[in-house]
Amino acid sequence: MKSLPIIISGIIIMIFGILFQFQGHGIVGPESSFMYDNPGWIENGIYIGMAGVIIILIGYFVEKKRLM
Repeated sequence: MKSLPIIISGIIIMIFGILFQFQGHGIVGPESSFMYDNPGWIENGIYIGMAGVIIILIGYFVEKKRLM
């Protein structure tokens, strides 16, 4: 599985996006953080999470094409 590093990178990026979104909502993180309860980071977290999903899908399709 040569695309495994791509998929793992996508998973990590997606997890960071979810974490940033939760920090923007004020659910996770220290209250002293600039991202805590900041609506801008809700949107940024969504975009980062979507980028992670796209990277996961790229890794999946690269592996699928390689196996054909």
